[in-house]
Amino acid sequence: MQVTETLNSGLKREIKVTVPASDMEEKLLARLNDAKAKVRINGFRPGKVPIPHLRKVYGKSLMAEVVNEILSNSTRHIIADRGEKAAMQPEVTMTEDEKEAEKILAGGADFEFQLAYEVIPAIEIRDLSGIAVRRPVFDVPEEDVEEQVRRVAESARSYEVHEGQAAAGDRVTIDYVGRIGGEAFEGGAGTGQPLVLGSKEFIPGFEDQLVGAKAGDQKEITVTFPENYSASHLAGKEAVFDVTVTEVAKPGPLEINDDTAKSLGLESLDRLREIVRGQIESQFGAMTRQKVKRQLLDQLDAEYSFEAPSKLVDAEFTNIWNQVNRDLEAAKRTFADEETTEEEARAEYMKLAERRVRLGLVLAEIGEKAGITVSDDEMQRAMFEQVRRFPAGQQQEVFEFYRNNQNALAALRAPLFEEKVVDHLLTQIAVTDQKVSKEELTAEDDEPEAKKPARKAASGKSEDAGSGDTDEAMADEPETAKKKAAPKKKAKADE
Repeated sequence: MQVTETLNSGLKREIKVTVPASDMEEKLLARLNDAKAKVRINGFRPGKVPIPHLRKVYGKSLMAEVVNEILSNSTRHIIADRGEKAAMQPEVTMTEDEKEAEKILAGGADFEFQLAYEVIPAIEIRDLSGIAVRRPVFDVPEEDVEEQVRRVAESARSYEVHEGQAAAGDRVTIDYVGRIGGEAFEGGAGTGQPLVLGSKEFIPGFEDQLVGAKAGDQKEITVTFPENYSASHLAGKEAVFDVTVTEVAKPGPLEINDDTAKSLGLESLDRLREIVRGQIESQFGAMTRQKVKRQLLDQLDAEYSFEAPSKLVDAEFTNIWNQVNRDLEAAKRTFADEETTEEEARAEYMKLAERRVRLGLVLAEIGEKAGITVSDDEMQRAMFEQVRRFPAGQQQEVFEFYRNNQNALAALRAPLFEEKVVDHLLTQIAVTDQKVSKEELTAEDDEPEAKKPARKAASGKSEDAGSGDTDEAMADEPETAKKKAAPKKKAKADE
């Protein structure tokens, strides 16, 4: 096999590979001899089929197997022998001339093909001792735990139907249809929706207009969606809801005791408090983790500047750009609505893609040198976590998809690996805990230039490394730190 480099420019490489016809013939004969003992052909005893006859019958198909074997095996070995790592699967080109291809399959010509690929640049991991991050820590006060316990108890509260007018604190059950400019809008309708008046679950003004209503009443409620409403195509718009009250119920006493906990399947009120505190601390801990990771990645980004493989960047940009356009379409917004142009957005998202790829390569190099791996058990847990998100009837199909799709498994492995590398780095750098308020922890960080458009159109995706975790969103704000929004899937009467 003759290997000739035909291009070496920056990260781009092109290699010409020539496999002599004699080598191809040798590989083919080995396959024919192997097949001789296995095939059954009428007129010949087992194992006695002459090689020339086997070649006539199976020669082309077996030579095609030889070609595929050379392509799959030699490509990897050629790049490894050159001491290089390909950024993506190399592009392979062969002759498109049918006559030439026939000659190769007949064993009458050398087999030539070309490899085109980009290499991963050599990355020298520098001393990490100069990196320092601040870990914001919020100690959850007892009153936050008690407030959440009260909300849990409220959800278990009993209500008694009555025929009178609804007052603040009563639960009404409603059917509603919302319209903007006389046209019903998606998500603006609900049936049998329970709503506790005064809970502030719906947008401001909605619940107030139901005070005094009775079962059977039909009301027209006019409200204006907040300017910062999550569905941007509704933000700031006036809507009229046709509402039918189907039931009014008065609340029973709010009891917060062991019996309340037992009604929820827990042994005691103390156990309920313990679980609630753990959930709140976990939610705030996720926000702490995200802020620490952001600081770490920002400093690594400033520390490492090198040319990233263009195909990796293009692939990452495509992922980001597709998500941006899906978000815009869902929100019925345009780039003009986001105070930018498509050209400007493309340029900024390309910067973001480049950053993610660079950081992904840096983290990969750090992880490799530190001997960090993702175990089979960790992959299995991650796979089952993905499978659980699908209905029972689809779970086996999803499981088989992951088992038979190496790219899907790689995408599953990447964020696990990245988080383990981050864990490793946090043991190597200076980390200082700093007590902060809830407001400080939940405040958005200042964003670098490459991130600004992403906050608007891409629904706040974080700027993490590009090792597969490219769409990780900022941690959700804990329930105790935001207004409760319900009904969560209906809308779009809620805040």
